[in-house]
Amino acid sequence: MRKFQDKVVLITGGSGGIGSTAGKLFAEEGAKVMLVDIDGQTLKETVKEIGEEKASYVVADVSKEDQVKNYVEKTIEKYGKIDVFFNNAGVEGKVKPLDEYPMDEFHKVIDVNVKGAYYGLRYVFPHMKKNGGSIMITSSVAGISGTPNVLPYVTSKHAVNGMMKSAALEGAPYKIRVNTINPSPVDNRMMRSLEEGFAPGQGTNAKEGFEKMIPLGRYATNEEVAKLALFLAGPDSEFITGTINPIDGGMTA
Repeated sequence: MRKFQDKVVLITGGSGGIGSTAGKLFAEEGAKVMLVDIDGQTLKETVKEIGEEKASYVVADVSKEDQVKNYVEKTIEKYGKIDVFFNNAGVEGKVKPLDEYPMDEFHKVIDVNVKGAYYGLRYVFPHMKKNGGSIMITSSVAGISGTPNVLPYVTSKHAVNGMMKSAALEGAPYKIRVNTINPSPVDNRMMRSLEEGFAPGQGTNAKEGFEKMIPLGRYATNEEVAKLALFLAGPDSEFITGTINPIDGGMTA
């Protein structure tokens, strides 16, 4: 039997590189997948690629509490339960010194990365209390150390780590496991944005600069991060909860 046969997996950030890849991998392992994102067109294409018999989608802005409540309700209406919640949606924000950072952009990063993650926990938890489950929150190596000129992003990821630890303790009596996934730079859209922010117009040179900070000398792939999500969600990690899980090519060594 496949590892996630008859399981229901809810994924936010479902049109992004990590989220869409995770959706495909969970479906290959037998899961029914609900993808959530603000980008409805890409969600639709991803669901079509996975197969409509295996996946569905809800368009939502995770920074809006009512929309989070709605995507959870839609998942329950469609599939009857939530076994796995990949709380993955996030934004990187701008690259600016802290004393020049636009306040509206600061609030946007916190609203999506912190409030959005909390709203997801808030509305998924009651459903998982019945039968247990696994929750993974996408954090970052920036949630373990610091990085200049992206203070709101770093702040949000440190906050998510603390959120996870408290949620893991509250979830344990109900057999709800909660962990973070903390990637180094991943080869996807977010890093293209950050490369341009840190080194405008430099393209490949900017990427090479980031890669020099990674002992293994390259970015992570979407699939590598998604596979960690599958491990933390699955039966091989049943005694793992409350942990920060770097997947970083040695950056935090």
